[in-house]
Amino acid sequence: MQLPYPSAHEFALVLAPMAGVSEAPFRQICRGMGADVVVSEFLSSEAIRRRIRNTLEGAEFEEVERPIGIQIYGADPKAMAEAAGLITEHYRPEFIDINFGCPVKKVVQRNGGSGCLRDLDLVERIIRAVIGATHLPVTVKTRSGWNDEVRDPVGIALRMQDAGARAFTLHARTRTQMFSGKANWDEIARVVEALEIPVIGNGDIETAEDILAMHRHTGCAGVMVARGSFGNPWIFERGHALLEGRVPPPAPSAEERFAVAMDHAQLALRLQGDTRKTALEFRKHLGWYTKGLRGASELRQRLFAIESMVEAERLFAEYLRMAEVEKAA
Repeated sequence: MQLPYPSAHEFALVLAPMAGVSEAPFRQICRGMGADVVVSEFLSSEAIRRRIRNTLEGAEFEEVERPIGIQIYGADPKAMAEAAGLITEHYRPEFIDINFGCPVKKVVQRNGGSGCLRDLDLVERIIRAVIGATHLPVTVKTRSGWNDEVRDPVGIALRMQDAGARAFTLHARTRTQMFSGKANWDEIARVVEALEIPVIGNGDIETAEDILAMHRHTGCAGVMVARGSFGNPWIFERGHALLEGRVPPPAPSAEERFAVAMDHAQLALRLQGDTRKTALEFRKHLGWYTKGLRGASELRQRLFAIESMVEAERLFAEYLRMAEVEKAA
């Protein structure tokens, strides 16, 4: 089943929408590393319709990021429709994605995200309202249910398909699970079998090998990568290699990791402002890029104290010099 948006490969690898992570700099890094599609951070429909500046900035992207989807959330069909129309007119992404999966309390309290799963009639009204406000494909991302007592991913998927969704992404956990336990890939497989629209699998993708395993296990049309991409944009090119039966590129060296980390940092400075605030918010990315390296814990502690990207570059260079000394000893 063909996805309703362009993809460089028959089987699409998608960067998940993640608050504070899938911002434009990281989206660009991941596109360059083989992600076929990227999705914005989730944006409040109420904030969009009220033209709240910070939220509207979250919908901005550069041409290099295409194909891109803008993800919106909310529990008011009218507000969701208005937000979809505004996004369509002013930003023109490839598609609009509706978030029915976010488990965060402050979102759920207002029936947004996975809170909508307690009222599937509302879910249908939201989807139909958004579709009526845009000519773009409308896709959905959701969970397997509110909790185990009402866990019904196939039933949820069928209702969303019937409402007009053009693609369906399932994070195979319930809202009450949050990010604990294991994602149930069997549920993704059952949804793939039940739906006529493409299904994207999501949940517990930590390595490129997991991408291949989910594809084989579920028969999904694509895989959405979330936490497995943290400090690891190479997961996309390695995933495609495995899917195509090729030997994946070797794991990046410390030098390669740091080079990409600094490319990412420079994008952040250009797109988000050359300020101390940008550097402070980037600390988490710097820490993720060190995962698995020798002495990573000590290096992360020092990176979490930086006040500028220049300091981070200096720490990386110092780490590489010390590694060379130890190698020569």
